[in-house]
Amino acid sequence: MTARAQMVDARMEKRERRRAARESRQAERARQTRKHRVRRVAARGVAILFVAGLVAGLGWWVFRPKPGTYVPSQGNAHVTSEPVGFRYASDPPTSGPHAAGMAAWGIHERPIPKLLQIHNLEDGGVLVQYNCTDCDELVSKLKDIVRRYPDKVILAPYPGMKTRIALAAWSYIDAFDEFDEQRILKFIQAHRGIDHHQRGGS
Repeated sequence: MTARAQMVDARMEKRERRRAARESRQAERARQTRKHRVRRVAARGVAILFVAGLVAGLGWWVFRPKPGTYVPSQGNAHVTSEPVGFRYASDPPTSGPHAAGMAAWGIHERPIPKLLQIHNLEDGGVLVQYNCTDCDELVSKLKDIVRRYPDKVILAPYPGMKTRIALAAWSYIDAFDEFDEQRILKFIQAHRGIDHHQRGGS
């Protein structure tokens, strides 16, 4: 092989090496591009799943069933006396015509008139009421619960109701006979502090 041929071969080998190196760099760039694309897609997927989970969780929280039995609202008109012929949809009542004033939050030893207690419910209050005689232990337990709240909760006797214990909030009631602390706490936590004044109402 002549010197000229050797030089030509050397140049060709050099060009081949450059081409191979260039192709290798291009292949590496393509690999990195695919890698970054996969990462971006994965990151977006994770973000979408996170947001979807957040929305689902928030939706469950907002629309989760509230403790107690729902009683459709009977309005919130202010009156000076109970309307003639009017019947509350539940006993104790959970909404309807009521007085302009309210009962004091906390523990009461005497029954609270319906017209007063309904206004407390409208203001976000929860009433814990009982109907029993010689039940000092039960009343003591109920007092212990009500004392945990500085406002928006009332304990009072309610003679004549069908169960020993009744929990009332605006448009919700839960009535039962046996003391259940967790049941009472869940009801209070779910309903306490929610204002129910209708727009344009009193």
